[in-house]
Amino acid sequence: MDQEYLTFMLNGEEYGVDILCVQEIRVWSNVTELPNKPDYLKGVINLRGVIIPIIDLRQRFGLQPLEYDEQTVTIILKSQSTEQPMVVGIVVDAVSEVYKFDLNAIRTPPKFGSKVDDCFLKGLANIENKLIILLDSNALLDQDELYSLSPSSHSKASTQPVNECQAAD
Repeated sequence: MDQEYLTFMLNGEEYGVDILCVQEIRVWSNVTELPNKPDYLKGVINLRGVIIPIIDLRQRFGLQPLEYDEQTVTIILKSQSTEQPMVVGIVVDAVSEVYKFDLNAIRTPPKFGSKVDDCFLKGLANIENKLIILLDSNALLDQDELYSLSPSSHSKASTQPVNECQAAD
């Protein structure tokens, strides 16, 4: 069985999200800023009557922020859940391609221990001699994970591995 992923660039690496969660792709536009928010939460936009939070994925992943330019895009993601639908925009450096991966070709990421937060990581796929980092769309659309101020802010103890997204799998 195949699954399609929209890929995008972030800090020179190519990432992918499940195409079924992609509602639309927009060029960067100004947002309405909110008070008392984490740095990676850029603000909100009104998209056809729906208020959507905009997350700078670079900053959410602990990378240095970049100045937004004509390459910068916002990918609007929508959860597949009918119980608690969530829509969020992620700011990325540039959109790349759409790839179709056989589910058997997606490799489980290696375990990094408790020092690396891998909660958004679904797997790795090799295509055209490059590795693409596939993100877990359920985790990206999970309010508790997306808006936590630190990667381990709600892990049970420092001796436990930091993998808060297991419940989203």
